[in-house]
Amino acid sequence: MATLEVTEANFAETIRTGVVLLDFWAAWCAPCRAFAPVFEAAALRHPDVVFGKVDTEAEQELGAALQIRAIPTVMVLRDGVLLAAQPGAMSAATLDDLIRKVKALDMDEVRRSLDAQEPGEDEADQQEKA
Repeated sequence: MATLEVTEANFAETIRTGVVLLDFWAAWCAPCRAFAPVFEAAALRHPDVVFGKVDTEAEQELGAALQIRAIPTVMVLRDGVLLAAQPGAMSAATLDDLIRKVKALDMDEVRRSLDAQEPGEDEADQQEKA
């Protein structure tokens, strides 16, 4: 499957179901240009995963809302749940490993874990309580 251009207009619909990887990039970014073929090749190897590209220059508000601080950054979601945001270019093997791990997750357990966290509480806060 080819990569999908993701914008503020189609973001919510894009991340709604399944495994979604979003590559936040910019044309002027050399590491982004180097990572692009790796990301696009992974899209061909994993047709059951949605691969989207977000141009941070064109979609500045979306990048800001998602707190993208470095590019390239790959945001990983499954069934609308943000699982990771990985800054920096990745190798093909690392990207494939990440996809395997995301597919293997028990999303019911992930949701239970998220529901157990109090609003505004992060993992560091929870570990302090333990």
